[in-house]
Amino acid sequence: MSIVVPKSALDFFKKLEKNNNRDWFNENKKEFKVIEAEVKQVYNTVLDSLNNHDDIDKLKMFRIYRDVRFSKNKLPYKTHFGGAFHRSKPKLRGGYYLHIQPNNESFIATGFWEPEPVDLLRIRKEFEMDDEEIRQIINEKSFKAIWGGFVGDEVTTAPKGFSKDHKAIDLIKKKQYIFVKKFTDMEVLNVNFLNEVDQAFKAIRPYFDYMSEVLTTDLNGVSLI
Repeated sequence: MSIVVPKSALDFFKKLEKNNNRDWFNENKKEFKVIEAEVKQVYNTVLDSLNNHDDIDKLKMFRIYRDVRFSKNKLPYKTHFGGAFHRSKPKLRGGYYLHIQPNNESFIATGFWEPEPVDLLRIRKEFEMDDEEIRQIINEKSFKAIWGGFVGDEVTTAPKGFSKDHKAIDLIKKKQYIFVKKFTDMEVLNVNFLNEVDQAFKAIRPYFDYMSEVLTTDLNGVSLI
């Protein structure tokens, strides 16, 4: 039997959105645990598929409980499932993320969400030296059809030490190098959803292969590992 995202997961979160409090959740926790177990099968299926064409050393599914200590939003529970798939370091860089949320808010994401300062500088230096190869990868027709362009935060003009007039400043000024693909509820519940996710993750590999090479070598191409 094919593994699919259970409709009950979206339905539960819709109810939780209207009843985001501990009393309601505790009354319905048994239902949630059943749904959570089914959804874990979904994430493990994605993990197995990824390991057919990549090397994933860890799947981390995030808990439903929100950390409200430093947040203005004091609602105690998340209204989505989230899970990250970590590639095997140090040789392989980048990661995959699957987010399941009702009201057409589901998405997958790939790339570099919060690069370490040394990695961010290395990426920027590479683009300063040569931006041709990365542009060929991300502008390739089939890649762009699936992933679109980079999303994420960036500095206003230019990072310290870089010219705002550099021809690759559009790439250099980014602080995150991530791609996001969104899905409707109908798409998430479709029997073909996990295959679509896997095909999209496969399509990101030229980008990951390039970035992994950048982050494991110096500017002269000498290995750092």
